Amino acid sequence: MTTSVSSASSTSGTISSAGIGSGLDVDSIVTKLMAIEQQPLTALQTASTTLDSKISAFGSIASQLSSLNDAVTTLALPATWNSKTVSSSNSAAVGASVISGSSASATSVSVQVTQLAQAQSVASNPVATGNSFGAGTLTLQLGTWSGTPAGFAAGSAASVSVSVDQGDSVQTIASKINKAGAGVSATVLHDLSGDRLLLSSSATGAANGFRVQTSDTAGTTGASLSSLAFDDPASGNGMAANPISYGLNAQATINGIAVTSASNTLDSTVPGLTLTLSQVTTSPVAITTSNDTTSQTTAVNNFVKAYNAMNEMINSATAYDSTTQTAALLQGDSTTTGLQTALRSLASAISGGGSSSGNALQHLSDLGISVAKDGAGDLTVDTTKLATALKNPTAVSNFFTAAAPTDGSSDNATGFATRMSAFLQGAIGSSGMLAAKTASLQAQKTDNGKQQDAINSRLTTVEANLRKQYTDLDTQMASLTALNTYITQQIAAWNKSS
Repeated sequence: MTTSVSSASSTSGTISSAGIGSGLDVDSIVTKLMAIEQQPLTALQTASTTLDSKISAFGSIASQLSSLNDAVTTLALPATWNSKTVSSSNSAAVGASVISGSSASATSVSVQVTQLAQAQSVASNPVATGNSFGAGTLTLQLGTWSGTPAGFAAGSAASVSVSVDQGDSVQTIASKINKAGAGVSATVLHDLSGDRLLLSSSATGAANGFRVQTSDTAGTTGASLSSLAFDDPASGNGMAANPISYGLNAQATINGIAVTSASNTLDSTVPGLTLTLSQVTTSPVAITTSNDTTSQTTAVNNFVKAYNAMNEMINSATAYDSTTQTAALLQGDSTTTGLQTALRSLASAISGGGSSSGNALQHLSDLGISVAKDGAGDLTVDTTKLATALKNPTAVSNFFTAAAPTDGSSDNATGFATRMSAFLQGAIGSSGMLAAKTASLQAQKTDNGKQQDAINSRLTTVEANLRKQYTDLDTQMASLTALNTYITQQIAAWNKSS
């Protein structure tokens, strides 16, 4: 009797492959059946990808809202509308700048400079190169020189003594003076005659003058320190033997009023301004302070740019293409459309800062900021109308910055930027609508992952069962094929015998 080896069995030790004995394509059948079984998994994988895209999209929206909030916060700062710019008709003689954070007024003043502040400076006679001094002490004292002959009035700071060792050079003495912190700086001038010690006050002003008293230690050799003294200018001894520059205060008039300063920088002499005196003037210098409309216009334009970027992002994310019948990722999403509706409502609302103060600025349109007529919802700026509004910075400041009531009552008195900033900070905050939406999407993605894991586990079992069933069928079909072949052979043999 003829036997055959099952294509799905290896009980006799023969290596087999499903389908060889029966002609049944087990792998193809199982693969196609598993493709049907995997359809729910494929749907979950597609949904997971969509969730990832939505999470990313809401992250982009949050980032854009943060940029919009930055622009709105600038509008909500009173300093934005109090900012001033200043100009000088002769900046080479009198420079001017606005002190940061100050409340400078829009005004104009006339400045004349009759004397610049200067530091005291004196110089010693030349000391031959290589020569040194004997031991002793230099005593430096800050104070004021006045009168003719000049007399010295010591200031409140204590005198400072500098010890000189025998053999010290001019350079060494200069270094010791600089390290002493006496309010006097020293340097050495080298020329063909030798080395000169130059001393000057560390600060300008008559009260920052100085005198130098010296004493020699008995029995030492070397040049006497008396050549470095400056104690009696009328005597012509020591450093008084050379030209003297006494410390001077700056002297000027502002709108005809005399002012003096120990330095050439006048801080807040004119409130909110710093004036820098550089030259004595022969004619008045006009200092003009005005509203800084350039920075204010920039702040408005930055807000409009950020608002439009936010609006266009939402438009794109929620669009529907009727031609291709394709919906954008967030089309129909209530959080996104609700956010856009809220922003547009805020942009069109009356500002409490305008209505409560009774001025004419109650809507953004009163400042020249209006919705474009193309239907997309973007804002446009009428520069002429904005420039006119900025001529009244107090009204504009009220419109944008009026604070919310502290008693918890209606926010109808709240300024436009104050109100919008509060909304935006709430939207992007840790408990805001975007955080809640993102958390919901993350939870859906986690649940999706669990469902995928469950289906993957089930598919493993289903595939194993299918392979077993079709392998068993393949074995049976192979046996039947062998039996059929045997019977056919026997019948043929019987027919020949008969």
